[in-house]
Amino acid sequence: MDEVRETLTLTPQNYYDPSTDWEYMSFSRFKQFQTCEAETLAELNGQWKPTSDETALLVGNYLHSYFESPESHTKFMETHPQILAKTGKNKGKPKAQFKTADSMIEALTADQVFNELYQGTKETIVTGKFGGMLWKGKIDCLNLADKYFVDLKTTRDLHQGYYNEVDHLREDFVSYRQYDLQMAIYRELIQQTFGVDCQPYIVAVTKQTPPDKAILEIPDEQLKAALDDAQKRLPHIQQAMNGEIKPNRCECCDYCRDTKRLAKPISIRMLLK
Repeated sequence: MDEVRETLTLTPQNYYDPSTDWEYMSFSRFKQFQTCEAETLAELNGQWKPTSDETALLVGNYLHSYFESPESHTKFMETHPQILAKTGKNKGKPKAQFKTADSMIEALTADQVFNELYQGTKETIVTGKFGGMLWKGKIDCLNLADKYFVDLKTTRDLHQGYYNEVDHLREDFVSYRQYDLQMAIYRELIQQTFGVDCQPYIVAVTKQTPPDKAILEIPDEQLKAALDDAQKRLPHIQQAMNGEIKPNRCECCDYCRDTKRLAKPISIRMLLK
């Protein structure tokens, strides 16, 4: 792997600052670039603000803040008042989506094996260099002494399959959402930051009633394949960020529809992806 040369020290205060995304690639930003380079760059440049519903993201952050610390959970609630109902019989209490999150939290906290596993430092920032770019990551629970880390994931159903339109196959939620790549990247960043090779585990909990849960591990060959694939894609992303090439447009996202200009006719065979 490449030698690390940091240009900016990341802290809990600036980690999510969009300005740091110009110096550090992250798993979430990499996924955005894969979906649409043009939209991602427009967002980074302050020229576009996504209008998607953030409820699902907030539910995940609600759960994560609970397991980080009581102080973090309280602060999260204070900074996101939209979580609480403003009217009706549930006024002042979490809305329905967050009641589901409470059930998920209870399902995990009541499990002895989870409590034994989820021991270590929480929300640890790690950095490193991969594919010619600096990367950043935040580890939900890092146990350097026992050489493993844990990432919390919420999902609809552990056994639900998703159709991969690129490779034309049915995938589990971990592979479909590229969590294998996320775990591989985090493993590499932990190695570069602390010099320790850690085993990744995903603790997944579902939004079902009652919630299902599982501790998941990913085969090493799948982790390596995910890293290799990302390394092939990074040069194009880096060139687009540097202004050396024109970013690819997906022509399907909100940004591309908003900025689309008609040109020559296209074949109807190009309509279906």
